[in-house]
Amino acid sequence: MPRPSVHARPLGRAACLPAVLLAVAGLAGACSSDLNPLKAAYQPGPAAPAFVAESRKEGGDFLPVGVSAPARPIRAKSAEGTKALEAELVGARGRNEAQGRSAESAGRATRPASATP
Repeated sequence: MPRPSVHARPLGRAACLPAVLLAVAGLAGACSSDLNPLKAAYQPGPAAPAFVAESRKEGGDFLPVGVSAPARPIRAKSAEGTKALEAELVGARGRNEAQGRSAESAGRATRPASATP
């Protein structure tokens, strides 16, 4: 069995050239902005359709940081107004429950003959 040589044989220039070209191409490609996956995220998208653009209000931009929103034209209800609204809603609930009980009893009275108990 032949013994391996202690001295390694150096590679020729022809064998190193493809490896060097591949390394240079990889480095040059890494600097290219076309390979950036986030590039498309920062480019403006397509224009809005006409019906969307027409439905937008003028000056509908966001408020800058530190600027307070304008005062609302409608104020919150007073305590008396809140109590009146609550009483009105409780009354409406009672009327709806009464109508439901009435409809339920009417449904029981007119049960079809084919229905099983």
